[in-house]
Amino acid sequence: MFAIVETGGKQYRVVPGEVIEVEKLPVEEGGEVELDKVLLLAREDEVKVGSPYIEGVRVKAQVLAHGRGRKILVMKFKKRKNYRRKRGHRQLFTALKIRDIVA
Repeated sequence: MFAIVETGGKQYRVVPGEVIEVEKLPVEEGGEVELDKVLLLAREDEVKVGSPYIEGVRVKAQVLAHGRGRKILVMKFKKRKNYRRKRGHRQLFTALKIRDIVA
């Protein structure tokens, strides 16, 4: 069984027991979170697709940690004008352990 959920403007395929990194959520470490924006639910014998979401289905997860992702470099450059700008960015994330998919 798996589900596709939406959080932070992105979509994730989740399976019970899996750990995923999503955009930072305002929940303390060790806390519980319920993701109710389920777009698709697939079982062994059937597939449900929402329009846009499936009513009554939610994914329960536990917050493992908060952190910052790898650094990406952003460069601006204009040739022959002696213009160069270099900036770094590290995106904040929340690590979630998927507990259960409640249908």
